[in-house]
Amino acid sequence: MNRDSLQALIEAVLLTARNPVTPEAISMATEREIGEGEIEEAIVALAVSWDEAERGVRLEKAAGGWRCVTPAQFDHYLRTFHGITSRQTLSQAALEVLSIVGHRQPVTLPEINFIRGTNSAAVTRTLLDRKLIRLAGRKKVVGKPFLYRTTKEFLLHFGLEKAEDLPDPEDLVEPDVATDA
Repeated sequence: MNRDSLQALIEAVLLTARNPVTPEAISMATEREIGEGEIEEAIVALAVSWDEAERGVRLEKAAGGWRCVTPAQFDHYLRTFHGITSRQTLSQAALEVLSIVGHRQPVTLPEINFIRGTNSAAVTRTLLDRKLIRLAGRKKVVGKPFLYRTTKEFLLHFGLEKAEDLPDPEDLVEPDVATDA
């Protein structure tokens, strides 16, 4: 298969896939006729070419695979076109719990409550229902509280390839600038 045909195949697969696609999955679809390394190179080249042009679709690496996404500048138009009137957003409390789980996973509810200084049980249930966090066993301490981890949905929601890609909280805090009075 030549380079153009391979890129056309990759475009077709990525545009029709519901979830991020790995080079391995595309290789398996070609019955291993094309190696994963060659497919990864073609995907990266395609992603670069799509980023260089004014396009309505671009490629993003997320949750261990590649997916097609639309640029944020078209969000309003796409919502209008598809008749989406409301936007499900996460509350400040939900974002705080997600941040704690993402950075400290696996983490227990009592640990989350201690860090936030408030009861987070309802928020945790909501995040479980939305499949942004999941149960990851029990901690081997008195009471055996549940451990929580982020999910693949979390990675997709925030466009991350892996949880380690979360920014370090210390890097987000602006240093105090000393001022002379």
